[in-house]
Amino acid sequence: MKDLKGRVAIVTGAAGGIGQAICERFVEEDVKLVAADVNREALSKLAAELSAKGGEVFPLAFDITDFDAVSAAVEQAHGHFGQIDILVNNAGWDIAKPFLETDPALWDKIISINLRGPLNLHKAVMPYMVANGGGKVINIASDAGRVGSSGESVYAACKGGLIAFSKTIARENARDNVRVNVVCPGPTDTALLRSFVGEGEYGQKIYDKLQKAIPLKRLGQPGDIPGMVAFFASSDADFITGQVISVSGGLTMHG
Repeated sequence: MKDLKGRVAIVTGAAGGIGQAICERFVEEDVKLVAADVNREALSKLAAELSAKGGEVFPLAFDITDFDAVSAAVEQAHGHFGQIDILVNNAGWDIAKPFLETDPALWDKIISINLRGPLNLHKAVMPYMVANGGGKVINIASDAGRVGSSGESVYAACKGGLIAFSKTIARENARDNVRVNVVCPGPTDTALLRSFVGEGEYGQKIYDKLQKAIPLKRLGQPGDIPGMVAFFASSDADFITGQVISVSGGLTMHG
């Protein structure tokens, strides 16, 4: 991709399946990486592996739902590298349950991680981008936020909200040369999806139906996502903002 070398990127949820794949791609592109995750042990392991491959990696463990912690971490990241050019809001969490079997405590947790967390990162990171003359934000949403998904009602609401928020921020900050785009993975073989299987017969039915419904006849893999993220982060996408693209094997063909 064009003009990624030497850029500085923050990736949240870096220690998860898709997060690791995104981090690996950025290291391949010679991007300086701020790898962020709440799991300190997994983050340390990831940073060691990427550093061994020649990556310039600065690991930061913090809770994206805590705005003060986010602000402090972002300030630390900016102090370390001197700039922030790219933000990838990738961290997410869910549990598969029909809505009527959920409760407000679960809603709060899902909303805090999947919607409030990205808002916190935008608020903390974007002033640095504006002051530096621009930047790229790539928000990892979900096709659940575009077309709905059984068993993921509140998660889908958060991802739909993130899509709408991204389009609004893309409009508000276009004059600052901040481009904001959204990648929506379809069903992807990650720990999150596999956890649905662990939820019993209901989750297993969802898992099986998803595989059968995908035109390309397989689940997505974490490595299917980073190419689009790298594209949006690169100068190849300088005239693209406020857009949403699915990486779903054709499961959704949204116009």
